[in-house]
Parts: sequence; structure tokens; C-alpha cells
Amino acid sequence: MILSEVAAGPVVAGAAELSVTIKQVKPAVVGIGTVLSARRPPLRLLGTGFVVVDGTLAITAAHVLPRFLDSARHEYLAVFVPAGRTVHARRARVVATDKVHDVAILAFDGSPLPALRLGNDAQVEEGQEIAFTGFPIGAVLGLFPVTHRGIVSAITPIAIPQVSAQELDARTIRSLRTPSDVFQLDATAYPGNSGSPLYDPATGAVYAIVNSVFVKQTKERVLQDPSGITYAVPIRHARALLATLDTR
Repeated sequence: MILSEVAAGPVVAGAAELSVTIKQVKPAVVGIGTVLSARRPPLRLLGTGFVVVDGTLAITAAHVLPRFLDSARHEYLAVFVPAGRTVHARRARVVATDKVHDVAILAFDGSPLPALRLGNDAQVEEGQEIAFTGFPIGAVLGLFPVTHRGIVSAITPIAIPQVSAQELDARTIRSLRTPSDVFQLDATAYPGNSGSPLYDPATGAVYAIVNSVFVKQTKERVLQDPSGITYAVPIRHARALLATLDTR
């Protein structure tokens, strides 16, 4: 079963130093985007994801996914695997989404990649140290994972905004009335970090998915004047989504 595979999946070895944990986490962090051979550059990075379970599935934030693919020009969804200045693009497909909690699961082609272990987000406390690894700057010179460190500054209810009114179905409206808890972080992140794994610096166990960054002013100024306020969705929502994939 998928849930038992998550619980018993590859475990990041305990580490006293974040630098040791990063080395174990990085191989499981991937880019999420699209490929269009007629475009320059052909690869478009939209956010971050991380590999779980058997190494062929990736978790990301649902809002990272493209709203439209130019099928007439053979554009496709892809998972980007870093390889120094080279980026390997693997064709991917969406297998499950939870727009209410902003979580998506992708399946991708190719051999399995190293997978991260999902932790117990119920154990997370305010003031706890966390880290997250992703691609905040993009892939102009290659896909190089970047790690940020901070603390959980608050566990607070929040309603994740929808992109358009058409996405306000009955389930979403109910969620706005009873907002889900999210982790507010005292850590600097950028839009490209959406979908990054939020993990324990000592063990690498993933507690949440980076969801959004509070931008004080314009999007153009976020790099030079970041707010330092970031939100992450507890990993329990990804666990629930993974459970829907188990048809055995």
C-alpha cells in the first residue's frame, strides 16, 4: 500500500549538521515546469517539487502547475532533474490534486530517483527549526538547489486563495469558512520555492510543502526586498492525496 510505503520508505539518515542532511535531501529535489522545443529557452521552470514513495512520484504545490499546455506545439509537463549545468527533463503527468490545500502529485518517466521520508507534522511546534530546499532563482545557468533555514513562527489558520472564481466549488467555499492550519515561517523564500519540501534539519523528514511567500510590494521587487514571511502546508494533506492513488 502506498501509505505503508511512505512510512517505510527511504529514510534520510539522522544528522547533527544541516550540511549533512542537505547532501541527502538534494538528490530528491526536482524542478517542475514545461518543455516546448520551439521556445527559447525550451525549458520553463515554474516551481519546485520533491520525490517520494518509490522514487517515481513527486509532490508539489498545485498552483505551480501550468493552467494551459500548448499541445498543438507539443508542449508538455516535466520534472527537471539537476545535473550541474545540465538539466534532464522527464515527461510527467498529474495523477492527483487537492486545490483546497494546494497540493499536487505527479508521476514521471524514467528510473526511480532518491525519495524523501514524510514526517509527522502533528509534532511540529512553534519555535522549531526547519529548512527547505528548492529553486528560488530559476534555471538560467543550470538547476542548482538552494537551501534556506528558519523557524516555525506560528501555526495559524489560513484560507488559500484560488486563482479564479471558477475554482470556488462547494468544497472550496467550505474550506474558506473553516480555514486549514498552515505553518508560518520566519524564513526568506521566493516564488520559485513553491512546492519545496520543508524538513527537519537533523533528519530530513518532510513536515510540509512551501506554499506561498508574502510579497510586500511588487513581484519585481521580491528579490531585492523579500518579506521574510513564508507559509507551508502540512504534509498530512499530501499523505491523504497519496492514499487516493492506492487501488490495490
